[in-house]
Amino acid sequence: MTPEREKSDAVNHPDHYTWLPVEVIEITRHFNFVRGNALKYLLRAGRKGSALQDLQKARWYINYEISQLEEQK
Repeated sequence: MTPEREKSDAVNHPDHYTWLPVEVIEITRHFNFVRGNALKYLLRAGRKGSALQDLQKARWYINYEISQLEEQK
């Protein structure tokens, strides 16, 4: 955790998104909304509630992105 985030901030910097050297939002902002959300759920899996539920949510976003790409063919 960086010095400016010494204390947990459940609103602005929740622990389940700040466990990496870089906050999850700093990674996901480089992707479109759907892919960013899939990454968000993969990266937080098991750190906020159910890992299974987070992985299912990631899968939903991945399947949605795949269906959008297939429609563009």
